[in-house]
Amino acid sequence: MGEEGKTAERVRAILLDRPAPHVLRITLNRPDTRNAQDTHLLYELNEAFDIAARDDDTKVIILAANGPHFSSGHDLRALNYVEDMAQYDPVGTWCGFSCKGAEGRMAIEKEIYIGFSERWRNIPKVTIAQVQGKVIAGGLMLVWPCDLIVASDDAMFADNTVAMGVCGAEFFNHPWEVGVRKAKEMLFTSEFLEARDALRLGMVNHVVTRDELAEFTLSLANRIAAKPSFALKLAKEAVNAAQDAQGRRVAMQTSFALHQLSHAHNFDQFGMLVDPSGIMSGALKSDPRWQKPEEAA
Repeated sequence: MGEEGKTAERVRAILLDRPAPHVLRITLNRPDTRNAQDTHLLYELNEAFDIAARDDDTKVIILAANGPHFSSGHDLRALNYVEDMAQYDPVGTWCGFSCKGAEGRMAIEKEIYIGFSERWRNIPKVTIAQVQGKVIAGGLMLVWPCDLIVASDDAMFADNTVAMGVCGAEFFNHPWEVGVRKAKEMLFTSEFLEARDALRLGMVNHVVTRDELAEFTLSLANRIAAKPSFALKLAKEAVNAAQDAQGRRVAMQTSFALHQLSHAHNFDQFGMLVDPSGIMSGALKSDPRWQKPEEAA
């Protein structure tokens, strides 16, 4: 794809605007797919974060999404990873995306999933996720790296990967987001965690109505943007370091390796990266919250 084509794709997938001084808003703009993440969206989202990181005037980044749902996770229709990734410069150093078997698969997911999420977690700006509707599996890998989360009262969060025969999303921050017991329940059942429960558990900072969501989030961003930028950077660095000292980073690498083992096992047993019996699980099919919005209405 030429530069013109890449630019057009970027405009469709990611929007940027400055709603207030020192605040940059990044908006996911694939509402027709419920903001599912394909390779283009992820690289362009990473580029948007880079733009914010390089801009000394930006203190706060809001990550928002158009449409009724924040993100339905990975775009399972996107199959040409190697071809799509060839259009972008790698961000990490692992590479080997075209290698066969587990080597290539791990390289791809290390780059565009755990690699990007870790990178966004450590960006030296305050990040606020502005979340509405459903956030499923890979969608968590967009909101959890953010420093703060503001959710609408209809927001729901789930990691349904165990139902697909995988041990959890690639960015495995579950125990630090909701605690060990709730993390296990979330994974074992694949059930939704509603916004009020996420607030009670400390995963979400504020819950407001959907009508209030954008205004409340911007107000919070403005209050933060009034603080000295260097102090904000150092405060973020200190809290992230404390979390990593608890073992988060080591656990993340271990869980990512187990995630790859899950894929390898499923491919060996079923010829695909997920367990097809799990995908068709009656428990998920009978839950209207897992249906498409028009089906669940």
